[in-house]
This record gives sequence, structure tokens and C-alpha cells, in this order.
Amino acid sequence: MSRRPRERGWPADPEPLPAPVVDNHTHLESVLGFDVPDEPARTLDDHLARAASVGVTRLVQVGCDLDAAAWTDTLLRERAAAGDTSLLGAVAVHPNEAVLHAGVREVAPDGLEPSPEARHDVDLAAAMSRIADLARGNPRIRAIGETGLDHFRAGPQGRAVQVEAFRSHVALAKELGLALQIHDRDAHQEVLDVLRRDGAPERTVFHCFSGDAEMARTCAEQGWFLSFAGPVTFGANAGLREALHAVPLGHVLVETDAPYLTPHPYRGRPNAPYLLPHTVRRVADELDRDVAEVCASLAATSEAVYGPW
Repeated sequence: MSRRPRERGWPADPEPLPAPVVDNHTHLESVLGFDVPDEPARTLDDHLARAASVGVTRLVQVGCDLDAAAWTDTLLRERAAAGDTSLLGAVAVHPNEAVLHAGVREVAPDGLEPSPEARHDVDLAAAMSRIADLARGNPRIRAIGETGLDHFRAGPQGRAVQVEAFRSHVALAKELGLALQIHDRDAHQEVLDVLRRDGAPERTVFHCFSGDAEMARTCAEQGWFLSFAGPVTFGANAGLREALHAVPLGHVLVETDAPYLTPHPYRGRPNAPYLLPHTVRRVADELDRDVAEVCASLAATSEAVYGPW
């Protein structure tokens, strides 16, 4: 018996939401670079219009390497000049990028040794200086992120570099009065330790939250925000949904992290902001709340974190 070929193209549009929401973490430069065989390339205008048509009317574009951060800065300037205020931005040096800027070459926990090319010509201090200049110079950049710790790919030397970079990002966000978007992969306690030691910015967001209910409660007690992405819709992630129940709705944000982490039932296919309604509806169903009520809360919290668009 032959198997039906697995679909790989862009999923169909979801049912529009009853009220507008914000995708508070997306990578549009990567969405645009996503090659979908046998489908025409989609422009930025295509993606933004498709998102708006289902209720995702505002986005936070995240550039977390030097090229993506510069691209984000230019994008925000050009769109604002054209009268489009649907986009805000975040910039940072991703923790895995920080390791490359520091020139660390060690066998990672997965046993893979980096290639000789796996390093950047710009050192970490210079990379952070570029990020700071972008954040200071563009009023539509409203967050520092994504930054944090990633123990999935980094060994001992790399982890030490990541802590150094994370602390620098925390200090920059506080200096500029910007929100902080945290990347936390297999490093929950270590991330909390840094925030407690250095003091978190007033508006701190755990991007693609992956902790348990206890960690969720700890974050909420500190006034931090949890952003839920496609994984909250996956059947096996009951613990993540327990974390959702553990915090007040006013501490919840949603995101796509597009083109990654596509929500159920399209896992494995490319993601884009227009698919965010799947996550919003799963959050509403899980909390047994009206979808319109959840949308209104998500929009209000987004503005509380990032300011007006």
C-alpha cells in the first residue's frame, strides 16, 4: 500500500479571528527566504496582507544576527516612511551567534564539531556595539532580543560566552528602557539565575516559552511575560499547556517564530504570521475563554510590553 506524499507547501488560510492580535516574535527575513517548491515566491506585502486578512494586524520582527538586525532596522525605517505602522522590531545577538563571535570552537553536546568556517570575523564586543547602535537609533526597535542561553548546542566554553552576552543584552535593555525577549533552550534555571542576579528589565518576555507550570508561576510572580508559539498546540506538550493554566491571561503573549514551529495540524510545513490564529484558538480553548476575549487581552498585553504601534 503506497503512502500519500506529505504536503510541504504553505498551509491554507485559517478562519479569521474575531478581533486583531499581535505576532510578537517573527523572522520575516527567513520567511521570505523560505523556498516552497512548485509555489510562486511570496513578497513581504503578500505575507503582511495575508496575516492581516485573518486578524494578525501587527508584528514584532526579530533580527538576531548582525545581518538580520541590519535588515530589520532598514525594513522598519522603509515601512514607516511609507506609512505602514504594522511593524515594530527587536534586535540582538542570538546566544548561538554569540559563541561564533567569540571564536569558540568546541565539540557541542550533540557530538558535532564545528567546521573551521564556524566563526565570525566580528568579535563579540563589536557585535554588541552594532546592536546597541541600531537599538539607540531607531525608535521602532522596541525590544532587545532574542537573547538568552541555549544549552542544546553549546558546550562549557560556549555556555560561558552565552552568559556574558546575555548579561550584556540585559544591561542594554535596561539602559534603553526596552523590553527583553529571551531565548531559553534547555537552560531554564541558568536563565533565571542571570535574571535574579542582574535584575530583569521591567518588561521581560520568555519567547516561545518551554518551561513547566512551576517555572511559569515563578515568571508571573516576577511580572514577566510568557509567549506561546506553535508547540502549545502539539498533542505531546501537555506540560506546556499546564504552564499556560498557571499564569494570568494578562501575562500571556502569542507568536509564530516563523518560519519555524508551525502549529498543529501543519507541523513540518513552513510557518508565517497568517497561521497565528491556530495558536490563539488553542490558547482560548485550553483556558475555556471566549476567543474574542483572548484576542483583546493579547493585543492589550502586546501594547503594554512594546508600546503603541
